[in-house]
Amino acid sequence: QVQLVESGGGLVQAGGSLRLSCAASGRTFTTYAMGWFRQAPGKEREFVAGISWSGDRTYYADSVKGRFTISRDNAKNTVYLQMNSLKPEDTAVYYCAANPFTIATTPSGMDYWGKGTLVTVSS
Repeated sequence: QVQLVESGGGLVQAGGSLRLSCAASGRTFTTYAMGWFRQAPGKEREFVAGISWSGDRTYYADSVKGRFTISRDNAKNTVYLQMNSLKPEDTAVYYCAANPFTIATTPSGMDYWGKGTLVTVSS
């Protein structure tokens, strides 16, 4: 099994940046595809970004392309989400998720989840 803990959320003004971290523990973390999802109040949880186990492939929701960057450091058992040019509509609880096979762009496709970290972008 995999345990995931997110950190790095906070309050930032529009146009600012934050970097989220997801610390993972588990024997097979290195081989897991990882992703970031987010859920705003009253909204469904949605895909933000994903990365293959090797880090050679990344995927982004259209809403964050060019602004967010997902990366991973398997030696540190950590996945990151660098968020630049933040917009108020980025406000949400951000969740780290893991899949032992491939990146999934729907929440139901991910097997393990962190508790989330809140990102609030003010206008």
